[in-house]
Amino acid sequence: MGNHSLFTKKQINPEQFKNSPLERHLTAFGLTAMGVGAVVGAGIFITPGIVAAKYAGPGAMLSYLLAAVVCSLAALCYSEFASTIPLAGSAYTYAYTVFGELIAWLLGWALISEYLFAVASVAVSWSAYFQNLIAGFGIHLPKMISTAWTPGQPVSINLVAGLIILIIGFLLSNGLQESTRINTIMVGVKIIVIAIFIGVAVFYIKPANYRPFLPYGGAGVLSGAAFAFYAYIGFDAVSTASEEVINPQRNMPIGIIASLGIASLLYAAVAAVLVGVVHYTKLNVGDPVAFALQFMHQNWIAGVVALGAVAGMTTVLLVMSYGGSRLIFAISRDGLLPAIFAKVSPKTHVPVANTWIFAVITSVIAMVVPLDKITELVNIGTLFAFATVSLGIVFLRKMPFYSELPTGFKVPLYPVLPIVSCLMCVLLMTQLQAVTWMVFAVWIVIGLIIYFTYGYRHSQQGQKH
Repeated sequence: MGNHSLFTKKQINPEQFKNSPLERHLTAFGLTAMGVGAVVGAGIFITPGIVAAKYAGPGAMLSYLLAAVVCSLAALCYSEFASTIPLAGSAYTYAYTVFGELIAWLLGWALISEYLFAVASVAVSWSAYFQNLIAGFGIHLPKMISTAWTPGQPVSINLVAGLIILIIGFLLSNGLQESTRINTIMVGVKIIVIAIFIGVAVFYIKPANYRPFLPYGGAGVLSGAAFAFYAYIGFDAVSTASEEVINPQRNMPIGIIASLGIASLLYAAVAAVLVGVVHYTKLNVGDPVAFALQFMHQNWIAGVVALGAVAGMTTVLLVMSYGGSRLIFAISRDGLLPAIFAKVSPKTHVPVANTWIFAVITSVIAMVVPLDKITELVNIGTLFAFATVSLGIVFLRKMPFYSELPTGFKVPLYPVLPIVSCLMCVLLMTQLQAVTWMVFAVWIVIGLIIYFTYGYRHSQQGQKH
């Protein structure tokens, strides 16, 4: 039984980078496709309308670019960590190295909520779009198996959402190469669909719709950015892939920064075209892209967009399920969760039991919990991670063994950028609702109970003390 400080730091030995049970075969291209797969989901067909109607007016594209700037600051910090400490576990592993065990556990626990609830909420949206798609062919599923139960209604479960998560779990448990191939194809489909929408809509833009450009002023752009920020959540899943990347010092920063750049351009372009076609006051609808197509009398593309949304969400499910399982693998390998989560199959080089357990839990959440209850937790866990990683860079550079680590990328304008990044994330956290903070507090308390009853006693670092 370990008897050690709560702030014991993880000792990093560069030899660890070579002896991983996971297999290195991801390239910079594969990583970028993963990042775009995680960031550009159904959100691109939904959020630009809401940002324009409620917050920023025709200046919605500025909200996306501002949110991208905040994200890029965090991405630069992630890139330095990912190239200096190329181990699975992303922000959790970085925090363990610079802040010690308890902070790392809390961060890892917060991130588990991000992945669990992100996968569950995207599966619920996937189910809705998939049903729209098959309704076009005259196929309608009974309500009993296609929606989550709400009190006062007949008992029902969202079987479609549960099944898609299990299919993704099956794909991931069969090895990463297959999953990466499918992800790349789906990302291609999604980008083609977005390009078709932009290509058609450009011809229907009315310049008058861009006036006034900022009806809610600069404050509207800022509030819009806080909302749009969540559209970019997911690029941090790329950094969980560190142990499966060829030449991580070079390829991790390329994958993280390129995927964020491509996603920002796609979001800003869709927002710019959307407000040009339809006056921003009419865009507060659940499916603004489909609404704009009806407005232009181009209904034939609506099916194409539904296909793009299904492809888009499939890639998000793949990358976020992957990220969640690798995070849990890293925490378990350190002894803070039971050993079964760190067991890797010698055949597929994948933590199979962990992948299936994650898939089954998220699939149950997706089947029984309504969507609006799930999404609350995703945002706060992510911002907490971004803030901690940004601040962590300042501590990382001061570590006595920093000079021995293989540095591939350094955050420019140190220490100003990491500190600004941390403050920007905290600022966005203050924009969240009180209920989100309460749910987050409950989640953290559960995490502390697990840590003190299991993790502290079984910690690998604790055994060394």
